[in-house]
Amino acid sequence: MEELLITIAKGLVEDPDAVRVTVDEPNEEGVVVCHLSVAPDDMGRVIGKQGRIAKAVRSVMRAGAGWVNQKVSVEID
Repeated sequence: MEELLITIAKGLVEDPDAVRVTVDEPNEEGVVVCHLSVAPDDMGRVIGKQGRIAKAVRSVMRAGAGWVNQKVSVEID
């Protein structure tokens, strides 16, 4: 799941070298939290107008996690 999030984020930003993803251990509900960090100048590109791009990224990640029987949450730091 980490590779999928990195691939999506690098396609959105101008500085792909600044993309960082950290993955937490599953919590008591079995949800894995992925933390996405990008350069400050690229934050708007990842979030989008009214959060539409962030919502789309979260939807794609949830769909991908369903294929491997996981639950994923994405937080943009």
